[in-house]
Amino acid sequence: MTNKEKAFALIGTFASGDTKRAAELLAADYIQHNLSYGTGRDAFVGSVEYLASAQVKTTVRNIRAFEDGDKVFLQTVYNFVGAGEQVAFDIFRFNEDGLITEHWDNLAAVAAPNPSGHTQIDGFMEIKDIDKTEENRRLVENFLIDVMQGHHPEKTCEYFDGDTYIQHNTGIADGLSGLGAALEVLGKQGIQMIYDKTHMVLAQGNFVLAVSEGTFGGAHTSYYDLWRVEDGKITEHWDVMETIPDPSVWMNSNGKF
Repeated sequence: MTNKEKAFALIGTFASGDTKRAAELLAADYIQHNLSYGTGRDAFVGSVEYLASAQVKTTVRNIRAFEDGDKVFLQTVYNFVGAGEQVAFDIFRFNEDGLITEHWDNLAAVAAPNPSGHTQIDGFMEIKDIDKTEENRRLVENFLIDVMQGHHPEKTCEYFDGDTYIQHNTGIADGLSGLGAALEVLGKQGIQMIYDKTHMVLAQGNFVLAVSEGTFGGAHTSYYDLWRVEDGKITEHWDVMETIPDPSVWMNSNGKF
């Protein structure tokens, strides 16, 4: 099995309840960064067992899947025990034995289409330009520093092809104009979206996922942003923002990042 296939198989156990399969795919020292769950293989298997016992079964629908070195990153829609659909980004790290040994994620409730009519998951699907993976990674790394972290906001327009920018954020319309309008509204409400640090930038071809930390409206926030790059310009964006809970309620001590 490829690492992508193993990642699919693991998240598939949420729906199948196959605890044996989950245990086979995980390293014993599995590290969990979802703060609502315990860490270690046994804790994951216990979660699968709980889902299997629920009257309403969990559903799993993968949308996009990518691979970067020892990591696989997925965009997926879950509905855990009928609690409502959530769109998620999952990152799995594999050890030298091909077992899943670490996991990070961000989840948010599925929302109505945004002002431009796009959902959180529709849009371009094809992975291409594999030979440009590192070039596209560097582009997004620089964009994060210059624009998202605010070190050189005057360079913003350099990263885009005019106002051509497809937006999947639930509250923002297409284009730089749509982004500017949304930020203006937030500013009038006294809400700041701040990116302080980027922890991970994963890439495959024309798709780049960045995991960042900051605040939104003063709340400690984890940002997962997936960008599509076309001819050296950022052209499409999907994201999931998640508020990081107070450490007093964490179910593991590994931290979000």
